Parts: sequence; C-alpha cells; structure tokens
Amino acid sequence: MEYQIKAPAKLQASIQLPASKSISNRALILHALSYSPYDIVNLSDCDDTEVMVAALNSDSKDFDIKAAGTAMRFLTAFLSKIVGEWTITGTERMKNRPIKLLVDALNSLGARIEYIEKEGYPPLRIFGSALQGGEISLSGGVSSQYISALLMVAPLMENGLTIHLEGNVISRPYILLTLQLMEQFGVKASWTGQTIKVVPQEYKPIPFTVESDWSGASYWYQMAALNKDAEVELLGLFKNSLQGDAAVAGIFTQLGVSTTFTDKGVTLKKNGNLCAKLVYNFVNEPDLAQTFVVTCVLLNIPFRFSGLQSLKIKETDRIEALRTELKKLGYLLTVEGNSVLTWNGERCEPEEHPVIATYEDHRMAMAFAPAAFAIPQGICIAEPQVVSKSYPHYWDDLRKAGFEIKD
Repeated sequence: MEYQIKAPAKLQASIQLPASKSISNRALILHALSYSPYDIVNLSDCDDTEVMVAALNSDSKDFDIKAAGTAMRFLTAFLSKIVGEWTITGTERMKNRPIKLLVDALNSLGARIEYIEKEGYPPLRIFGSALQGGEISLSGGVSSQYISALLMVAPLMENGLTIHLEGNVISRPYILLTLQLMEQFGVKASWTGQTIKVVPQEYKPIPFTVESDWSGASYWYQMAALNKDAEVELLGLFKNSLQGDAAVAGIFTQLGVSTTFTDKGVTLKKNGNLCAKLVYNFVNEPDLAQTFVVTCVLLNIPFRFSGLQSLKIKETDRIEALRTELKKLGYLLTVEGNSVLTWNGERCEPEEHPVIATYEDHRMAMAFAPAAFAIPQGICIAEPQVVSKSYPHYWDDLRKAGFEIKD
C-alpha cells in the first residue's frame, strides 16, 4: 500500500491532537499497580496503548504485543512481579529488538525471566513473584524505557530500588516524566546526581487525564515551517507540560514558526526568522530528530544534530533510514560515530518518482509526509498505516487540513 500526497497551497487548520502515548502507557501501569477504580480520561488510541490496555484487561497468560516496544518493556517489568507464569512475544522486528539489559536487571532484583528463542531477545517466559529489589548499576546511555520500567515497579520491591546511572544520561525528560507521574500516584523518589532511589511504598489511586502529544504536534510545526502562509491551531497542549518533546516549540522559533499558548492549546504562525545553521543535541528529545532532519534539508538549512545514539534501537535504525530515504529526494547526510548527523548542503540527483519506505516506523511516515509542501508533484509514502502506532488519525487530519491523499 502507498499514499500519494499533495499539499494545499495554504495550510489553515484546527487539529485535535492525539493523547500522549508516553503518558498514557505510564499511566496504565501506575493505574494497574494502584488498583485504581477510576477510568483514565483521554487515553491514547494508538497501537502501543491499545496493546497495553488489552494485556492489562486480559485473562490470558500469553501476550502478543505486536510491534509495541514500550509495551514489551513496561509489561516485562510489570509481569515479573505479578504472581503466575506468563509469556510475552511480538512481531519479527520485535523479536530482534534487544531486551537483555532489562531482563538482566530484573533477574538480579529477584525476577525469573527466560528467553524462549534467542538469547537476549523476545519472546520471554516470565515467572512472576515478589521482587527483592536492591541496588543496580545501568549505563545512562540505555533506553529510558528500561529505566522507567524498573522505576514503576520499584516501590513494590521488598527492599525498594536504587539505580546508579553510569556516564551520560540520555532521554532524561522521559525518566523525569515517569518520576513525576509516579509522584501523582502517591510515590516519591529521589534523584541525586547519578543515583535514583525509590523506597518501598504504595501507590494511591487517583482520577487522571492524559494531555495531548507534543511529538504529534511536531509534524504540524514542520508543515507550518514548510508552508509560506500557515495558520495552525493545535488543541489539548499544555504550557507546563510534563513531556520533554514540548521543547519542539522553542526549537522551531529558529525555523520560522512562533507559538502562542491559549486556553485551548497553541496557535502557530510564521515569524520570518530562519537560522543560518541549526545545531542541537537531541539526547533528551530523540523522537523529534526525524522531524528536524527532514525540515532542515527541505528549507536548505545546514545542521549538526548530536545525541542520536538511541535512534539505532528504535522501531528501525532511524539514522540509516533517514540517510537512505533523503538520498531518494537528493540530499546526502553524513553520520559521525553513532550519534551525530550532519548536513552542509550536499546534494545528489533525486529519483524521478521516489517512494519513501517507512520501515515499520510511524515517525518515518509522519516526518516525510510534510515534504509534499516542498515537492511540486507531491510525495509517495509506502505502508502509510504505520502511523497507527502513535497517531491513528494522522492521515484524516491531513485531509481535513486540505491535503490530497490517494492510494
């Protein structure tokens, strides 16, 4: 399946963004651990969250979480403390996403988790029981979801949990998000220097409403940047957001888009300011990287983006995927080490009819669709249904905003 996408001459839209997937998935685990009688309001309807809801409401002992990496990590930790024998599996791609660091950490804290097929990878067999807890050391460079998965079950460990983070901590805002949500559910933790400590305590059930998703907003900022005369209203975003990806508003001021907060969300307008070169460290907001890479080349703005080490272990190797697909459009990116992407205007002959591959990665589809503003004949996106992972109504919202989409 492919979508051929053409952009409107002027972007004018009012969009109800999807609920935050990051907040929804954490809230579901905390809601379950607090035995809450309340419904979560404005829960995300994306694939990852629906998989979590299905698993948490299931009577089965066998879970297939499909391509949902967050669900794999969070449920592995959650099930390790729920008495019983469980199995958890996913798609072929999921079976090739490493989980050894999390399994080793949980096993060292008293869990019993075995690999069913390949050492270090799902599917897993989990023998749930009480966890002793204790102290562990983890590289600060691991996925923040490993750390968040451990933290959420930490207060229910017999001895609590102390995590010593070694080296540079990537994706810090996602860890802070977890700790802030834990606090809303009645659990306090301390983070001093490189050490996070959670003592044994109980969660308290609370009514909870999920805010809209700032990473989903990033694609509308991108469209506003690429359209000469855009006016966009994005509903459900909070000024004092818990989400690290709220940084998108500040970064886009350098790419010609200003943000005004209202009582309903934000409005985006052109500000006429374009930087000569964009230099940014995405270590705290890795999910925004694809948006800015594509935006900058299409605006012909050189960039140097660092802090991208976690992109190699996402839904796909996002660094290689960006290089491959932007080459089809005539742009040559340079990789330095495993964490830096640069572009200084290098070009090549673009393909006559490029089709953007999406690699089972929702963010590849959503970051490339706005390229339709910069390419007169529009852009073709393969496997467009991948957006359901985080923003199921993305294509419907583009149609509402005047995009022409044909399959």
